[in-house]
Amino acid sequence: MKKLLRFLLVATVALATACTTQIASLEDYTLSIYTPSYASGFEIAGAEGMQSTLLKTKSPWQGAEGTQTTLFIARNGEKAPAGFTRQVVEAGARRIVCMSSTYVAMLDALGQANRIVGVSGKDYITNEYVTAHPEAVADIGFDGNVDYELLLAQKPDLVLLFGISGASGMEPKLLEMGIPFCYIGEYLEESPLGKAEWLVAISEITDSRAKGETVFAPIPERYDTLKEKVMAAISENPKVMINTPYAGSWFMASTESYVARLIADAGGDYIYKKNTSNRSLPIDLEEAYMLTVQADMWLNAGSAASLGELKSQFPKFANTRCVRNGAVYNCNKRLNAAGGNDYWESGVVRPDVVLHDLIAIMHPEVLDENDRELHYYQRLE
Repeated sequence: MKKLLRFLLVATVALATACTTQIASLEDYTLSIYTPSYASGFEIAGAEGMQSTLLKTKSPWQGAEGTQTTLFIARNGEKAPAGFTRQVVEAGARRIVCMSSTYVAMLDALGQANRIVGVSGKDYITNEYVTAHPEAVADIGFDGNVDYELLLAQKPDLVLLFGISGASGMEPKLLEMGIPFCYIGEYLEESPLGKAEWLVAISEITDSRAKGETVFAPIPERYDTLKEKVMAAISENPKVMINTPYAGSWFMASTESYVARLIADAGGDYIYKKNTSNRSLPIDLEEAYMLTVQADMWLNAGSAASLGELKSQFPKFANTRCVRNGAVYNCNKRLNAAGGNDYWESGVVRPDVVLHDLIAIMHPEVLDENDRELHYYQRLE
């Protein structure tokens, strides 16, 4: 009898072990675990009876239409599908290297900044955890100049990557070193809320998707409430000019871009209508001047910290109406000592706060008097 009981116990354990190590085929991963409401660049899929998931990144860099990268997030001892040759990581990654500051902001929004063990350009990151833990967070350098020995010493579970016009140059070395990686494509999203929704993708990697959904849910609610409030109250849309020259060219965003959508949702009229492509296009200084002459206000004025500085950089623009009226605003209120700008960090995760800033700039009368303080922007004096 004892032998029979022992046999049954061993058989039960073996069966349980077999269940936890079952392997589904890639074709089985057709269940929609999370379909974004605003982001177009990712989805999370699962398979019947499996705890593991696939994080699929669509068109992970510019010009990559039709390309998809996939991360298998393993749970419960389950193995990657047969023939799966992409990246694999255990759910709940605890040691993460962020190649973009926006990934730092997303982990911070999830309350998981303490999982960050490496970043790119640490001096330019404004996040309080990174700043306060210099020994715990290594600066592993930039794509093309990465300290791979230092990266390996951090013992990362995963590296969060991005590509610009192709795959990251880090890919071959990470494959050689056996360090898993995943592309995060939030910068390609044109929807402000779509960019922020990528924090749910990162929460899946850290095995906290429920928390990710909870953190994200109020953001579109606040955004839409502000948008509806301003649309119901205004009768005129001020014309808005943006940017200053970069690398010798004055780039103007598409009418479908992130910045143009924010301006429109705040009740503004983005002044450059020619660019309907999916990327920013350069214009010459003369065309930029003619646009600025027509503008009621000017946003994102480069590195200028004052009107005097802007006038010295672009003396011809000193006589434009928006400069004369002091209607020039820059998104540089939250800079660190090295010039790192929190607007490009946490601002991506908080489009509702950015929208509030723009409404306070364009239509302050829509907001209560005690609710007009700017968070990311400041008026150039």
